[in-house]
Amino acid sequence: MKSLFEQFGGTYRKCRDYLIPNLEMPSTDNFEIGIYGQRHLRYLLEHCKLTYINLLTSGKLNQYLADIDKQAQDRLCQVVKQLKTTQGITEQLKVASPMEWVRKMNCIQQQAEEFILNELIYQ
Repeated sequence: MKSLFEQFGGTYRKCRDYLIPNLEMPSTDNFEIGIYGQRHLRYLLEHCKLTYINLLTSGKLNQYLADIDKQAQDRLCQVVKQLKTTQGITEQLKVASPMEWVRKMNCIQQQAEEFILNELIYQ
């Protein structure tokens, strides 16, 4: 009679007198986790340990963090565009007053990042 592990396709290797299951972690090479994924990881470790452990043991942690990072990057671009439109920051301002344009864009970038952190990263 096969064990449940063998019924689901698991195999064993013999090491001296013991049978050891052949277990492998999923490949993590193809996931790029940026700053927002890293910040969310830190948040999970500090505030949501059960979620972190569940994702880690299921092998889905890196994919999850990469998805969060991608969502945050996409949403950041979207929010920056919306804030630029709302505050009337144009290319004409960039040409007429470059330092004013830089000041306003830095302000918008900080506002957008704060929004993203509260909306996606520290939820």
